[in-house]
Amino acid sequence: MTQPPHDEPTAQSPEELREQVEQTRHELGETVEALAAKTDVKTRAKQKAADVKQRVGAKAGELKAKAADATAQVQDKLPDPVKDKASQAAGLARTKAARAGHLLQDKAPEPLRHKAAQTARLARDNRTALLAAAAGVVAVLWLVGRRRKG
Repeated sequence: MTQPPHDEPTAQSPEELREQVEQTRHELGETVEALAAKTDVKTRAKQKAADVKQRVGAKAGELKAKAADATAQVQDKLPDPVKDKASQAAGLARTKAARAGHLLQDKAPEPLRHKAAQTARLARDNRTALLAAAAGVVAVLWLVGRRRKG
């Protein structure tokens, strides 16, 4: 027989020996599971991708909130005539876009119609960012117009 390690007490009875064997099996099972998890590259890659996706989603939410705040600040600072002009321009753009959309649906090939529908969905999904960009353009145009008059 082999000698037991010096740091582990020897079993005094068959029952103690069974408990030690069971404990050793349990520890060995946990070790094997840990090693198997480390070697499962596919699962680890999926977990990493899920983590990255979650972080990107959180960052996108933060950026949308910042864009909404920036839009509100810009809109608060704009004079009413500029706001009215921007509103009219947006209404006109929507009308023209609707007309173009109907024309596109009637005459465009299917791949182009599909791409246009994707772009429209993307614009709807990112409305806040688009509005912030439009407000920024309007503010810049307003400032340029003021400097030329002055």
